[in-house]
Amino acid sequence: MPFDRILSRMVRCGTLTVRYPDGRVRLYRGPDRSPDSSSGTRAAPAAGIHIRSWRALRRLMLNPALGFGEAYMDGEIAPLNCSLYELTDLLALNMMARAYPAERLMENLRWLRRHIDQLNPAGRARRNVAHHYDLNGRLYALFLDRDRQYSCAYFPTGQETLEEAQLAKKRHIAAKLMLDRPGLEVLDIGCGWGGMALHLAREHGARVTGITLSAEQLEVARARAAEAGLADRVRFELMDYRDWTRPVDRIVSVGMFEHVGIGHYRRFFRTLRGALREDGVALVHAIGRSDGPGSTNPWIARYIFPGGYAPALSEVLPAVEKAGLWVTDIEILRLHYAQTLAHWRRRFAANRDAIQSLYDERFCRMFEFYLTGSELAFRRLGHMNWQLQLTRSVDTLPLTRDYMAEAGAPALARQGGGAGPQAGQIDSPVSLRRRR
Repeated sequence: MPFDRILSRMVRCGTLTVRYPDGRVRLYRGPDRSPDSSSGTRAAPAAGIHIRSWRALRRLMLNPALGFGEAYMDGEIAPLNCSLYELTDLLALNMMARAYPAERLMENLRWLRRHIDQLNPAGRARRNVAHHYDLNGRLYALFLDRDRQYSCAYFPTGQETLEEAQLAKKRHIAAKLMLDRPGLEVLDIGCGWGGMALHLAREHGARVTGITLSAEQLEVARARAAEAGLADRVRFELMDYRDWTRPVDRIVSVGMFEHVGIGHYRRFFRTLRGALREDGVALVHAIGRSDGPGSTNPWIARYIFPGGYAPALSEVLPAVEKAGLWVTDIEILRLHYAQTLAHWRRRFAANRDAIQSLYDERFCRMFEFYLTGSELAFRRLGHMNWQLQLTRSVDTLPLTRDYMAEAGAPALARQGGGAGPQAGQIDSPVSLRRRR
């Protein structure tokens, strides 16, 4: 059958066992072995898949990037004598698109459509945000850290707990903002549940306005500010970034730029420039891709982040230049998000029964597939995080990056082995009272 021939060409590393709907079992074994830093080589990976229906087989044939996730959600395919992670890892290692004409064709079509798919005017952007972020509040409390940071953490050694790494991320970003005096006014674009804004106010005496398009996040963030006694220094608004007009000293945006859309990059950075005072500093943190421009996986676009896209820096920097901003620092975080997602995936698994009680089995399968595939995108498929530090003026910041380390050293000393004063605040009765 055609699918049999495709798999025979595709599997170049490891062994894939396939049980077809009629009970027939086939092994597809590649000649390649995988490198291992300690011993030079290791046994190539092995995994299996049970295709339980002919409909699932057709999905995999016609549109594998979408059909694989949908069939898993519907229970029509299942890992065979392995975990979902092991199965997905083997498929990622073998890069299905290389040997799969149908997938190459679909990728070309997605490329042609990407400007339409990422058209995010204010109304559509608001609906896209609600699709993912306005879910039951308990869901995120069951797999994120206690401060509910829903973006890449920062692992200075790789041995940190999730709470420690998310606190390190906030402190790392604060150091790049150069909050060198209290009372600086900060705009937090895409503020989530308020953790970054509250951190900057508490640790650095900043006055912060956080803006979001999620009604659920807005309610929680406002409640947290009141509970922390910071409502006089931190406020949160339901607002699109394009509606901001007042000048500020600092701008921070973490995990929001992926939702802007490639057709809106110039508008985004023009807005940043217009909102920064002449001596202002901005820090934008986002997911990117190391292998150049591409398109969003269709399953992710349909079920997780409609309108979302992780851009290559080659797509971002021209918009920065045209906005008249200085790029004063670029940092690439390679495996930090893979480690973050591994923590989330394990916590999701540990709380799966509680999450299923909020939704259903199909939802749990959807989220498992999302967390697994996302982690492997960073481990195998060239995804990373980038941080851009931006200014309006060439002389705003010191000549070297030493000030970042100097700002971060006291924070690391304070961190010690704990997760900081904000840990646990998100679990308060007020912030978890909403149920659906």
